[in-house]
Amino acid sequence: MSHKLSDDSTGVASFDYQPRPRIVFGPGVVDRTGELARGLGAKSVLLVTDRGLVSAGHARRVQENLEASGLNVAIFDHAAENPTTACVDKCLKVAQAVGIDTIVGLGGGSSMDTAKGCNFLLTNGGAMQDYWGVGKAKKPMLPMIAIPTTAGTGSECQSAALIADAKTHQKMACLDPKAVPRIAILDPSLTLSQPFRVTACTGMDALAHALETAVTKNRNVISMMFSREAFRLCITAFPQVLRHPDDITARGQMLLGAALAGMAIENSMLGAAHAAANPLTAKFGVVHGKAVGLMLPTVIRYNSSSSAARHIYAGLAGELKLNGSTPAHNGVPDADLLVSRVEELLDLAKLPRSLKDCGVDSRSIPGLAEAASTQWTAGFNPRPLAAKDFEAIYREAYEA
Repeated sequence: MSHKLSDDSTGVASFDYQPRPRIVFGPGVVDRTGELARGLGAKSVLLVTDRGLVSAGHARRVQENLEASGLNVAIFDHAAENPTTACVDKCLKVAQAVGIDTIVGLGGGSSMDTAKGCNFLLTNGGAMQDYWGVGKAKKPMLPMIAIPTTAGTGSECQSAALIADAKTHQKMACLDPKAVPRIAILDPSLTLSQPFRVTACTGMDALAHALETAVTKNRNVISMMFSREAFRLCITAFPQVLRHPDDITARGQMLLGAALAGMAIENSMLGAAHAAANPLTAKFGVVHGKAVGLMLPTVIRYNSSSSAARHIYAGLAGELKLNGSTPAHNGVPDADLLVSRVEELLDLAKLPRSLKDCGVDSRSIPGLAEAASTQWTAGFNPRPLAAKDFEAIYREAYEA
């Protein structure tokens, strides 16, 4: 007779780890896109990207590489920041017109979300609203290759498409294992063209992913392995790319860190900093990475009263002490070390420290708190939160 071991008997949280995507990393590996697409059986490819990457020449480089491998290529180059259902519908029309069998998403999280959204509708029909939630796609989806040009979202390693309803502006997380890209091509040379602002916002997002996934209620041995390595990479490489944007080694470390943090999200989800950031973006237009970064110190302090989170923060703070990132640590609590380093990085990245600096009206805080308490990621935070807790967090961040 077999017995299923409970969490209590093993001391390890249950998990179901399904490895994907295949990760191809290194300077210049973007020139393997055609070869890798052919390996997936591709004949007709939809390249989803944005106008900025067309101007930078990255889209043409990928298109020509695909065509040199004998593949037909259609392009949708109007992926927009914070993509909406209207954007996905436009992408879908391009895909339907040419009869594609493979999708390549080139860009930041917005391009990849648009590509995933198109994949949902092209293969399963209906509207994006039908896939809001987890595992709603009933039919297989087309193989997708994800090529990030920013080191931030980790979308290339995730099953989620984040799409806003064009009418209500409600952001919908559509998650399905079928939506995970088959291959992620991580080429740090593609990130060299990022403006400082993009490097700053996306890098802070990646660091926040590492810190949040490390302490969520759903963390497990797999997710924590990704969280720790993502933190180690980002905490050392982020200041380097801010100071020396042409450092290809640091760029590569950030790209890997962001991808590993994305894999951590896939296995443990996020927490209160992201829950608090989303209403700031929706109501005040605060860029996501900026919003997450300014909320992170307050959330770390809030979570540090949880003994489990405090223990994990201590382990991460040990990395700071090891690499000398924060030398004056004698007698300083570990959570405060993390907060101090995050605040230093916010300053280095020229990102705001407070809600006041972002133009947030203090009278809106109760409404923001109510909205934050309904965010899906709030339920994974290690310390429970109600609207009143979010209100206290927002008020502390207002004058930070």
